[in-house]
Amino acid sequence: MISILIPTYNFNITQLVTDLHQQALNSYTDFEIIVMEDGSEKEVESNRLINELVNCKHIVLKENVGRSAIRNKLAEEAKYDHLLFIDCDAQVDSEHFVERYLSFCKEECVVIGGTAYDPNETNPDYSLRLTYGRKREARIASERGRNNFATFNFLISKSIFSRIRFDESIRGYGHEDMLFGHQLRKFGYKFIQIENPLIHKGLDSNSTFICKTEESTRNLFLLHQTGRYPYLSEESKLLNVFLFLKRIKLIRLAAFKFDITKRLLRWELCSKSPSLLLYDVYKLLFICKTSLLK
Repeated sequence: MISILIPTYNFNITQLVTDLHQQALNSYTDFEIIVMEDGSEKEVESNRLINELVNCKHIVLKENVGRSAIRNKLAEEAKYDHLLFIDCDAQVDSEHFVERYLSFCKEECVVIGGTAYDPNETNPDYSLRLTYGRKREARIASERGRNNFATFNFLISKSIFSRIRFDESIRGYGHEDMLFGHQLRKFGYKFIQIENPLIHKGLDSNSTFICKTEESTRNLFLLHQTGRYPYLSEESKLLNVFLFLKRIKLIRLAAFKFDITKRLLRWELCSKSPSLLLYDVYKLLFICKTSLLK
């Protein structure tokens, strides 16, 4: 009835799979759990223990194929009609997690379970990631909005997935979920938001999160530059504001501001109580700077 699909890269997912496996067994439903290593160099041997669990499979890809292609490959490998995608750095937060999704496995659907963060995690090294996650990702179902799509924890009918699929031309980090969500809406599929979160455990340090933010922002600009995604400015507030600054010819001024304030902004963002307003400003100035580096 349900295929639980977990793409992973250099992460130990044995506890996550064990928890999901026990819940699936307790549900008395047909299930499988497939873990696919995307060119991992670490934790591969530890994760091979998954093969010892009934209805579980561990597949190792020698080469990294990317965040979009790995999900498409998992869907192709799956044998059941409903696909539950889970990121590898998740932790089960409820003994009814699998059960709550099973009630939707009788029809075509796209169901978003949500993301949560450990309330006891206070390490200042992760302050930016935690602040961003708790204020912008960890929302209850009624606050997420009908168009809010995230790949961290979602169920989708295989029939729907086969019509959409992830765009494998996206090789950089970030925004494959935005484009996938847009395509779903384009074809008329609505998202069902439910209260069934997983805890996000794979936290990035402040400096790493800033680097990933820069990579994601750069990738957003490059996707825009291809001209293949004319709707991106509707999906991304950041890109929309950037294009506004471009129209009023303030890009060079913003890029100059980035050069002279970068160190100060990064220092503030790595503080114990980072401002998400400054985080948004940093991204805007960065994309302006990026647009001039041709």
